[in-house]
Amino acid sequence: MSAVPKPLPQITPEMAPFWEAARRQELVVQRCRGCGTYRFPAREICSRCLSRDAAWERVSGRGAVFSFAIMHQVYHPGFADAVPYAIVVVELEEGARMVSNLVDCPVEQIEIGMPVEAVFEPVTPEVTLPKFRPRRAAG
Repeated sequence: MSAVPKPLPQITPEMAPFWEAARRQELVVQRCRGCGTYRFPAREICSRCLSRDAAWERVSGRGAVFSFAIMHQVYHPGFADAVPYAIVVVELEEGARMVSNLVDCPVEQIEIGMPVEAVFEPVTPEVTLPKFRPRRAAG
């Protein structure tokens, strides 16, 4: 394991509800009360209807890989033991898109459209990282 810790996200007041939910192993995103559009990350104005009225809502955590990149180079020493690893853009079933990591999947098996589900990695008492893994087949 790397002697250098991985950097942690900064918990801003705007994103605090997201990180609080993640600690409970729940995935939440903002939803516009004007038009119903789900959005992530948090922002003051809806890009669809320009409403300033939004609430945090729990979402399913299911989605599909919209885009991805495989990191082969070490840009931060805390990730030296992790390369290669995948950075994915997941389009949630509700419509919002999130950037995260894909875990429990060899990088050569990642495909656009791959069904995924959220999993949570507690890192510190304050930070739990939502990540994604290939969705288990229903049955």
